[in-house]
Amino acid sequence: MDVHITFKPSGRRVQVGQGTTLLQAARKANVYIPTRCDGKAACLMCKVHISQEWAVHAGQPSDAERRKLGPLLDEGIRLSCQARAKSDVEVTIPEDKLKAAVRRQLERQAQEDELW
Repeated sequence: MDVHITFKPSGRRVQVGQGTTLLQAARKANVYIPTRCDGKAACLMCKVHISQEWAVHAGQPSDAERRKLGPLLDEGIRLSCQARAKSDVEVTIPEDKLKAAVRRQLERQAQEDELW
């Protein structure tokens, strides 16, 4: 059975087989999720957010994921290399920290420019 995965904020959507990891689905959709361990739950770089309403659609966390993420699981954080799509699901990819810092600085500068 195929499922649809929607990646936010890009809005890209991909159809994959049930049980496909979110990391594999992202690659198929040409959505970048950083990773160093190539899906072995070792680097913790491939974190994604799945809201409460969609959480059941990403399956239960693996033992490795539980050990690595601990209380972050309660906040909807999952490892995309471990979470498997059980049915249609919507996934948010967190903004890169450096890009977020640059964006915030540019927003501040734009606000200051408006004051002048």
